Amino acid sequence: MSELVQSIRERYLETLDRIASAAKRAGRSPQAVKLVVVTKAQPVEVVRAAIEAGAAILGENYAEEGVMKIQSLRDFSAVEWHMIGHVQSRKAALVAGNFNFMHSLDSLKLARRLDRFAGEAGRKLPVLLEFNVGGEESKSGWNAWDEARWGELLDELAQALALPNLQVRGLMSMPPLGDTAEFSRPFFQKLRRLQGFLAGQFPQADFSELSMGTSVDYETAVEESATFVRVGTAILGARVYKTETE
Repeated sequence: MSELVQSIRERYLETLDRIASAAKRAGRSPQAVKLVVVTKAQPVEVVRAAIEAGAAILGENYAEEGVMKIQSLRDFSAVEWHMIGHVQSRKAALVAGNFNFMHSLDSLKLARRLDRFAGEAGRKLPVLLEFNVGGEESKSGWNAWDEARWGELLDELAQALALPNLQVRGLMSMPPLGDTAEFSRPFFQKLRRLQGFLAGQFPQADFSELSMGTSVDYETAVEESATFVRVGTAILGARVYKTETE
């Protein structure tokens, strides 16, 4: 095992231990939480080392960068590639044709394009619906910071749920950046309340997954019912290069 693989494996296992401890504090099973290792802005050799270190789910933020890595690492067929960043409509075909899962479905327009391209590729794409629970204009997602207006979301969400080639599995959010992990807790709690609200409005749908929490606050997210946490720098270290902008 190379020095790079060994160092990543140590941090990967430490992250899993922290997830397990947070789950136990909340009375949850550690097996209920899936760790997405965020590989954006990391070169292929680091991503390969992450896979060799045990990472089973990799998260990319940019479609073209992700597809390049998927194609370069096809030998690792058991790895799941998750799109976790904002996707422009013009890049929907790349996502629908190459990724195993999408966390960041943030509009009905994008949903329709993903559905079309997934259908053309003969695929069913599992997705999470992204919600903006912090009110930041810079963040993507359906506007959900005002709980009194959640009812206004239902028409568009019903249309997204009806698309035949998308499989909605739950919700995702990226809260405002705070100085401490505890700063994120109210936003995680709001997303969980939204999950309950939508499950009541659409009892036939699957909203069981919650993707929330990053390197700075993933333990808090697990305590608040996250089923996916997205951790990059805490496992892989600093990002190596600038990413494309979408």
